[in-house]
Order: sequence, then C-alpha cells, then structure tokens
Amino acid sequence: MAELSFAVTGARAEPYAASPTLMLQLRIEEKSGEPVHAVALRCQIQIEPRERRYSPLEEERLVDLFGEPPRWADTLKTLFWTQAPVMVLAFERSTQVDLPVSCTYDFEVAAAKYFHALDEGEIPLVLLFSGTVFTNRAPGFGVEPVPWDREARFRLPVAVWREVMDRYFPGSAWIRLRRDSFDALHRFKGRRALPSWEHAIEALLQAADEQERA
Repeated sequence: MAELSFAVTGARAEPYAASPTLMLQLRIEEKSGEPVHAVALRCQIQIEPRERRYSPLEEERLVDLFGEPPRWADTLKTLFWTQAPVMVLAFERSTQVDLPVSCTYDFEVAAAKYFHALDEGEIPLVLLFSGTVFTNRAPGFGVEPVPWDREARFRLPVAVWREVMDRYFPGSAWIRLRRDSFDALHRFKGRRALPSWEHAIEALLQAADEQERA
C-alpha cells in the first residue's frame, strides 16, 4: 500500500490565470517505495485564526467576523476556505506539483473577510487531503484511497495573497472602491451590525438623503 505524505514548500501568485489564482507548491513523498502511476488528489483548505496575533486595526476589522476581541476565546474558530483538486502524474519516491487555489474578493465569504482584515504577517492554513491513488501492480493497476488523516500546515504570507488580488483588482476591493473607503464602509457595517453590504450602502444613502432634506 502506498504511504503518502504531503508538505507545502511555498506559494506564489499565478500571473496567467483567467481569475485570481494562488499556486501552492506541494511536495508529495511515497515512503513504501511503491511506484505511483497517478493520484487524483483533493484538498480542503482551512484557516486557523488562533495561530497568529492581530494588531488593534486588524482586530477592529475582524469584529464583523468574530465579534469583539474579549469574546474571541469562544468565537475564534477554524474557517473553511476552499476545495482544490489536482491530478498528480506518475512518480517514484517524491514529486512536486503546483496546487492551484482560486481566490475571491466576494466579501460575503468569510475567508475573504478574514484575508482583507490582515495588514501583514502570515495566514495559518491547514490542508486536508483525500482522493485516489493509482499504483503500478502486475498485471495491471492498484487503486486505493488517500488516507483521511493526511494533512499539511502552511503559513501563507499575507503579501502573497495581496499580490494575487492586486493583479486582478489593483488597489481596490470587490465592490471597486478605493481601499481606504472600503475600510471605512467595513467599520460602519460592523458597528451597525448590518447583515450585508447592500444594507450598509442603503443606510449611508438614507442618512445622506435625510441630511439634504434637513
């Protein structure tokens, strides 16, 4: 039976994708010595917010996601980011592949809110692997699952994520505002506990209309 282990060795912005894409360099080792014909690999990526510190400004931006910092002992939970599949070609002993991860600026997605709140440092990730391994066995192929306990941890630099998004939305957020304006809108939404960006914009427009009428 194949004995696979996984490690993330680096990350970069993919410059030629049709949409914002992060490339994780994934190293795979096979420890039993059995040749691998292919692996249909699936990866679930989660964020571990407890594994880093936050500046006062970052804490303010994260109120919408986790509540006030005194409550974080209860609310700072692991966040699901995304699923990323990749087909791994034949190898023996070890190989390295690029794992493409699609990124979004949709601020209805918890992971996007979290990423935007960070100014610097690293994003603690855990990658959970599953899938199917195809091995070379006479007179044909062997088929077996990737064990469910296979995982890898990686600290993604915030600067790399920002580089990915700036290639497609330079200097702006998903709703195409200047970043400083978006931060102000984000704080307003959090203070008023408004459920969506549309509610925040409507509240501002209503206040502006009332001021004009006054």
